[in-house]
Order: sequence, then C-alpha cells, then structure tokens
Amino acid sequence: MDFSLCQDLIENIAHVIVGKQRSIELLVVALLADGHVLIEDVPGLGKTLLAKSLARSIGGSFKRVQCTPDLLPADITGFNIYNQQSGQFTFQPGPVLTNILLADEINRTIPRTQASLLESMEERQVTVDGRTFPLPTPFFVIATQNPIELEGTFPLPEAQLDRFVLKTQIGYPEKTEELLILERFQEDEPFLELEPVASPAQMTALQQARKQIRVSPPVREYIVNLAEATRHHPAIRFGASPRGSLSLMRAGQAFAALRGRTYVLPDDIKYLARPVLAHRLILQETEQLRGQTPEQVLDEILVNVPIP
Repeated sequence: MDFSLCQDLIENIAHVIVGKQRSIELLVVALLADGHVLIEDVPGLGKTLLAKSLARSIGGSFKRVQCTPDLLPADITGFNIYNQQSGQFTFQPGPVLTNILLADEINRTIPRTQASLLESMEERQVTVDGRTFPLPTPFFVIATQNPIELEGTFPLPEAQLDRFVLKTQIGYPEKTEELLILERFQEDEPFLELEPVASPAQMTALQQARKQIRVSPPVREYIVNLAEATRHHPAIRFGASPRGSLSLMRAGQAFAALRGRTYVLPDDIKYLARPVLAHRLILQETEQLRGQTPEQVLDEILVNVPIP
C-alpha cells in the first residue's frame, strides 16, 4: 500500500495551518492508527481550523460540538422523535455520526455527557433506546481542552483519557510564522480554497494497511519495558495500561508508514512515547504538589530504559 497519500494530506493541511508540521503529523498519525486525539492548548491557535482542514482534505463529513455544562448525551448521540403522521418514532442522528467529530472544550461539559462518547470512541457505534447504529468509517474524534479558565470545568476521567491514542499541543507560532499567517489571511481564506486529496474509503484502506507494518520482537519488548517502567516508578501512582502499549505500537506503525518504512524503529517509539503515554499517567499526590508533571517523569523513564 502506498502511504505517500498521507504526505499529500499533511502538505494539503499545511496550506492552511502555518508552521505546525509536528502537530499536523501527529494528527495524521492518530488517524492512521485508527485512534482519537486530545489537543490541549489556549484559545486562538487554530485547533478548530486544523480539524476542519483535516476533514476537508480527506473529503469526509465534519461536525463540531461546543461542549457546555448544559450539553446532554442526546445532543451528541442523537434521539428519537415521535412522528404523529406515521405513529412511529424516527431517529434523529446526532453529530457523532460523522467522519471527523470535533468536541470543543470537552472539559466544560458534565461527566455524563463526556461518557456518552465512550462507546463511540471504542466500539465505533452508538446505541439509542436499545437500537445500535454503526458509525461512518473512518471515525475520528478530535477533542480540545483549554488549560486556562478552569473554574466550572469537569476534568476528563482517566477511563476516557485512556481512549485517546495521543495528546498534543499546537503552541504559539514563531514570529516568522505569525507574519506569514497575517500575510496569508490578509485578503484570502485559504480554508475555503482547500480541495480534498483523499477519500474516506482511501483512509480506511490505509488504516487497514497500517496493520501490516512490521513490529519486531525487540521493539515490542521496548514498548512493554516502557509501560512497565511507568507502573513501577515511585513518582507514579498509576502507570500506562495495556491499552497504552497497544496505542504506542499502533502509533509507531503509523509513524513508520509516514516515513515510508515497512517496519518500526525503536526511535519511532521513543519519539511518540510522550504524546502517547504522558496523559495516561497519574502521579503521586506528593509529586503533584511539588509541581512534577507526567512529561518530566516520562523523560526520566526514557533515559533509563535501554533502547534495543
């Protein structure tokens, strides 16, 4: 399978998103790994535009949900409406029935509504009043969190954080990049000129082909060693689960495919360990009080665990 289509996808998105090659690449890695991504960053950095650009580039459907405290599960999954003429209930699909779902500021909605995404993210289906509806393929959730203005927010439970294959940030642009943004958007709207370079069916085929990327026994052992190190580190209360190990392996396969290789390198795993594992770690309370972060502890683990 020719994965050069993924590079076309990255280059197409870069026509709109300036200078964020790593963020775009990680987004495509998560999509290729058939997972979901959590973006945590301050407002105004282009998180929504990035999601919309990806959806348009693969020619897929896109829905956006603005998460608020009064958002209900049915506002995401859909609901049944009674039709007086037919005397029957008709299913009104929710925004979850799409290829790309943007859950904006997901930590601002109540846990019950957050949990309504769990079945969709894990099983690629939605159940309403006992009826199950399959989701389109590919199905990709991009959730965003705002790390500021935390009053009135509902932190994502660990069970749902674990559903995201990786967590990333976009970050502020460099001065030259911001100047280019002003120049590019002064008279034009690049997003409106964006054309698809792939189709949903092609992306689904690439997700299946990604599974054939070879992961050698030493690389698998390296993944497990990293996961085990998170479970036994004194600063960590709860380490990465086997789902975390699987996510790291699948992300490694996707990253290798982007690099045009048929096999995963240990360096691929090391590069992806931070975005894939850090959000799954729960530190000891004493470490949190000291200001320690999961990323810092993970960096220490990456230094100490031998690379095959």
